[in-house]
Amino acid sequence: MPGPGVLQIPSMREKCSPEEWQARVDLAACYRLVEHYGMADMMANHISARVPGEDGAFLINAYGMMYEEITASSLIKVDLDGNILAKPDFGELNYGINKAGYVIHSAIHRARHEVDCVIHTHSWASMAVSSLACGLLPLTQTAMRFLKIGYHDYQGVVLDTKEQASLIEDLGEGEALILRNHGALTVGRTIGEAFNWMHRLELACRAQLAAQATQQPLQAVPPEVLQETWNNYQPGTRRPYGVMEWPALLRKLDRMDPSYRD
Repeated sequence: MPGPGVLQIPSMREKCSPEEWQARVDLAACYRLVEHYGMADMMANHISARVPGEDGAFLINAYGMMYEEITASSLIKVDLDGNILAKPDFGELNYGINKAGYVIHSAIHRARHEVDCVIHTHSWASMAVSSLACGLLPLTQTAMRFLKIGYHDYQGVVLDTKEQASLIEDLGEGEALILRNHGALTVGRTIGEAFNWMHRLELACRAQLAAQATQQPLQAVPPEVLQETWNNYQPGTRRPYGVMEWPALLRKLDRMDPSYRD
């Protein structure tokens, strides 16, 4: 039996395909990892994953749960129009989904069919960099991976579907986007890949802010070196992100708290 302070949510395992269940486990793990690495904003923000074999369906968190308590069974399945296709029995809490999360994530899943996972964060570092006119600077090797990152101007809380078009245009075919005065967003062909992008983006933001805080001159890197370094991180020159890291991250979670698998 779950201990005090733990939601008792009936298992969804027998109500979905083995492929969907695996996606649920991986997505729940991603929520826990975002929390563990200091990128969560209590119950705000979202991570979504496409449901394997179900065109136009994706999984997203129940609005009202902390990232640290997300489990495979607690995730809600919705379609691209925001209709709830499946959710567990939350009892009196009767959680649903957050509209802002649906607007952002459904837009990307609809436009980018190769994308299986979308991560959006409000970490202190990404919010700080998103408010800087200079944006993310290629000061470190990690930041050079984002040399051609996109930017999306702030238009208010994302509740209007009219903003979806400009959001998709600003993301383009890229893997990462700075949401001006807001936060950060990454996408991936797998959940592990999307998390890898977000983890590195967070590190790049933190390193920049630490360097700028010293108020010392910043060391620039020649443009040709920046371009070469960026190219070394592209899909055509290296293995896909997350392939090596994701199994190790799951082992880490299993040592810490395997309840994300429930």
